[in-house]
Amino acid sequence: MVIRTGTEPKLDSDGLSAMLRREISAGELAPNQRLIEADIVEQYGVSRSVVRTALANLAVEGMVERVQNRGARVRAIDADEALEILELRAAIESVCAAHAARHASDEQIAELVSIGERMRAYVDDGDVEGYSACNRALHDQVLELSGMQLAPTIVNRLRAQHARFRIKLARTHNRPRVSFPEHMAIIDAIRARDADAAAQAMEAHLRSVQSATREHFVEE
Repeated sequence: MVIRTGTEPKLDSDGLSAMLRREISAGELAPNQRLIEADIVEQYGVSRSVVRTALANLAVEGMVERVQNRGARVRAIDADEALEILELRAAIESVCAAHAARHASDEQIAELVSIGERMRAYVDDGDVEGYSACNRALHDQVLELSGMQLAPTIVNRLRAQHARFRIKLARTHNRPRVSFPEHMAIIDAIRARDADAAAQAMEAHLRSVQSATREHFVEE
């Protein structure tokens, strides 16, 4: 939850959309949670028109839904839609990983390796929250290193919609130990500047997440 002091520049509708999008993606705003205009106005110090435009933007993106006579709320997706999102992410992020392997600087790759080292420490310590934060940082870093313009925006919107399942899955038994070697394969391929291997490693990781989501959340 963001608390504004009143000294920051006022947000416009795009800025507010970005703030709410991040909160939805991080799970700070839960699926089906009501988004009350007056509360958002007070929290962010913006006008009602800015709030309405921001909520309309997020509704177009599929993150928010309008409910008749109830205002807006965070849209909840079902397991089938979560699986579809992961399939789309696998396709897009594998391309981003290949681009990252081709274009990343030595300094950028060093940061990616550092994230992997922190992930290893969190796995050893059993720190699920720390690991989850690094997980997101790693995917963000790959998107950034790709140098692509449209892909990061698309992926971030998909991730925000998938937040509930992603957070629940991260807390299932032994999940970090399963996903850690998958993440290391991505890092190692990018460090080796092997675009094909990087794409394959990213796709394999997200297919693994898809399989785990199906196992834990899809009723037979």
